[in-house]
This record gives sequence, C-alpha cells and structure tokens, in this order.
Amino acid sequence: MSMGAYDEDEHERRAEKTRVDADFDDERDEYRGEVTFDGDDDTEALLDQFHELNGE
Repeated sequence: MSMGAYDEDEHERRAEKTRVDADFDDERDEYRGEVTFDGDDDTEALLDQFHELNGE
C-alpha cells in the first residue's frame, strides 16, 4: 500500500474509536459543603506577588 492510500479498515477502526456514547444520565450531582481559604493576604499584596512572579 502506498503512502496516503485509503485504508477502509483503518477508517472504520478510527470511527469506532471516536464514537460518543450519549446514553448517560444527564442529571447533575448536587454537592453541599463549605469552602474555606487560609491566608490573610489582601488583594493588593496578592497582585504584587503575581506581578513579581511574572517579571512585570
């Protein structure tokens, strides 16, 4: 087989590999809880640190 020749078996294999299964439950899970952040830095200090790390 020459370079670039059409290979039907390969085409079918790739088509099967990329097939998407849409038969799944479409309901979203609901999560409950809290998010906490550790740190006392204010916004300006964080922005200064960001600019410092980016070399600006």
